[in-house]
Amino acid sequence: MDHKFGYDQYLVRKKVLSVLGAKFHIYNANNEELIMFSQMKAFKLKEDIRLYSDESMSEELLTIKARSVIDFSATYDVHDARTGEHVGSLRRKGMKSILKDEWVIQNAAEAEIGRIKEDNRLFALLRRFLTNLIPQTYSVEMNGSTISTFKQNFNPFVTKINVDFSSDPSHTLDRRLGLAASVLLCAIDGQQSG
Repeated sequence: MDHKFGYDQYLVRKKVLSVLGAKFHIYNANNEELIMFSQMKAFKLKEDIRLYSDESMSEELLTIKARSVIDFSATYDVHDARTGEHVGSLRRKGMKSILKDEWVIQNAAEAEIGRIKEDNRLFALLRRFLTNLIPQTYSVEMNGSTISTFKQNFNPFVTKINVDFSSDPSHTLDRRLGLAASVLLCAIDGQQSG
């Protein structure tokens, strides 16, 4: 597997004000080295996010594709662009996510292997109905333990999510699937806010 998926900490940064669509920069959080880039096309009905090794977009690493058009309980398939391997899927829990965001992590065989859950319900409700200026925090749970966290920094112009896999030294969660989840959460940030 590419060394870009071997770090314990990442920083995902989404530039909001872009006419052509959102731009995502993924850094190795330890030394702020750019290790991946994506530009999501604006006005697409069906999400199709591609992660590249850099801003030249010449080497594709991952694809994250929605199975259907505008689905409240959407499932996103994650593929390794180099090998074509289906790494797994991320499925949003539609009705549950109205009050507090929750996602199901599935392996390549579509068996549930974990969940991604937004922090406490009060903050989630405040974000949805009053202000989206309260940073989000997500916990990634597998086998009854929290193995990773995604923490958003407060910034009204640039969304930043700190991704921490350090509680998962044995790589229980495939980093490709974990990074896809963090980019997807960053991509939909604001679409669900009130």
